[in-house]
Amino acid sequence: MRSVPVMIAAFVTYIIITGSITAYDIITGAVTAFAAGLLFGKHLVSNPSKALNPARWVRFALYFLKYITVIEAKAHADVIGRILSGDVRPGIVKVPLNLGDEYARFLVAASITNTPGTVTVHMDDHCVYVNWISVSTSDLEKRREEILEEFEENAKKIFEGGGA
Repeated sequence: MRSVPVMIAAFVTYIIITGSITAYDIITGAVTAFAAGLLFGKHLVSNPSKALNPARWVRFALYFLKYITVIEAKAHADVIGRILSGDVRPGIVKVPLNLGDEYARFLVAASITNTPGTVTVHMDDHCVYVNWISVSTSDLEKRREEILEEFEENAKKIFEGGGA
């Protein structure tokens, strides 16, 4: 049962990446997903019922769509503006993190790193160290709000079941 969420995720990822739903791709995707599920399911999924919860998958899909459209566009515009204006004050900053789930922390770290202007340098259970293109505050809570608050809220909804 722990293999099923990995199989589903691998199959969907395969179909999205290939961009094709021919018989060949469906069969190849199914075989690949089956192998991935058998190999990695026991290592990646600790709670199958939680991992198979459709509400979590919908939340993740909605977050992903918002991330690749709205959040990325804002970050790109900000970085372009900073490059053109020269308003760049780079630095590595410590940012508090309020997540218990390992996958939620990983999603936040990946979201930070994939967003232009920020890169996750190090992470532990309580904070993230981020290389930030424009250090604008020394206040830890304001840094959290500016850099990762939205990522953290979405990660809680997806992996910890918090929020609406």
